[in-house]
Amino acid sequence: VALSPPCTSPSRKDSSDLVSEDGKNIKSVLCQRCGSKVLCPGMAVFAEIELFLPSMRKKSSLSNTEGSVDGDTLTAHWLVDDMFSFENVGFTKDVGKIKYLICADCEIGPIGWHCLDDKKKFYIALDRVNHE
Repeated sequence: VALSPPCTSPSRKDSSDLVSEDGKNIKSVLCQRCGSKVLCPGMAVFAEIELFLPSMRKKSSLSNTEGSVDGDTLTAHWLVDDMFSFENVGFTKDVGKIKYLICADCEIGPIGWHCLDDKKKFYIALDRVNHE
């Protein structure tokens, strides 16, 4: 008796249509709120790393998070090694050793994460952006 493979939950996005054979983004990466282009195709590498991102909100309320923070631990990210590779991205004020990445146009975020200790790693969460 052949067993069918387990179903994947519909909420989990399949990244195979987004990642090229060499691990780069096939499609443009866009802001979910305003549609602004964050990254052009081929500018980032797919990376699986667990990062906690606070819940999406406007920039003004991101840097003054006191006490416990609502958010998500996300594992699928686009890794960019040069901040000048972005088409359009903004940064919050430092939160400890972290800067959160936001849409530069509508200032919603965080869509990503950057540790000040590593100048060559900027992460954009796949679940926080659209692809086109």
